[in-house]
Amino acid sequence: MRGLMLTLAATLSISGAWGAEGEPSIDLALVLAVDISQSMEPDEQDLQRQGYVEAFRSPDVQRAIRQGLLGRIAVTYVEWSGAEEQQILVPWTVIEQPADALGFAERLARIPIHRAGYTSISGAIDFSLGLLRESGFDSTRRVVDISGDGPNNQGRSVTAARDEAVSQGTTINGLPIMLEQPRGPWDIPDLDLYYRDCVIGGAGAFMIPIRERHQFLDAIRTKIVREVSDRRMPETFVRRALVDTPADCSAGGTHSRRPAGE
Repeated sequence: MRGLMLTLAATLSISGAWGAEGEPSIDLALVLAVDISQSMEPDEQDLQRQGYVEAFRSPDVQRAIRQGLLGRIAVTYVEWSGAEEQQILVPWTVIEQPADALGFAERLARIPIHRAGYTSISGAIDFSLGLLRESGFDSTRRVVDISGDGPNNQGRSVTAARDEAVSQGTTINGLPIMLEQPRGPWDIPDLDLYYRDCVIGGAGAFMIPIRERHQFLDAIRTKIVREVSDRRMPETFVRRALVDTPADCSAGGTHSRRPAGE
């Protein structure tokens, strides 16, 4: 992977995507980290994927990118489940013109959707942080965007992964998916509270809970506009958790700290 990243960096340097020495080359390096664990129903996965595809087709997202200080971002799309189960679906892509965003969307739309095992949010954060470190980009901001429908139930503590990322200047935003009632021992009723207290962090961190299927398209588009522009969102989209007591960050059962393969 490191060889791929170095090749990408060299290509971008030649193409002029890098600024002068000491200047950021992009406004934002964004990792879209998407849950494909078994708890995600096929229709949820379809809606989630379509939400990201339509977001990059949207003039709102394309306009937000162009209005940045440099007018370009870099984005990669990752699917994750267990502690050792992460896959890059679309590698780092510089988006500057509407055609770049449309190309990213079309590439993502053509890739089949998969399902896998456990839910390791900590593994997704760690993997995303590695991608940011090795990207070769000099960015003003670094964001990991985590979407999922359950708490961490494999790998190391989610708060340890979050705190390490935040200490390195990375912001983690969240998209907790709450379409179904808790059905198993690893499900929790207030996933929005869990994401608020245990997952998101860093400068300007936010989350948007999804409680109805019709919210996917608008919520994902608005979330990406917010991440690209680094501006406050309308109150209708910045939803607070329904309860205001601290979440149990060890929720998810005994598997929350179980190493992969055990």
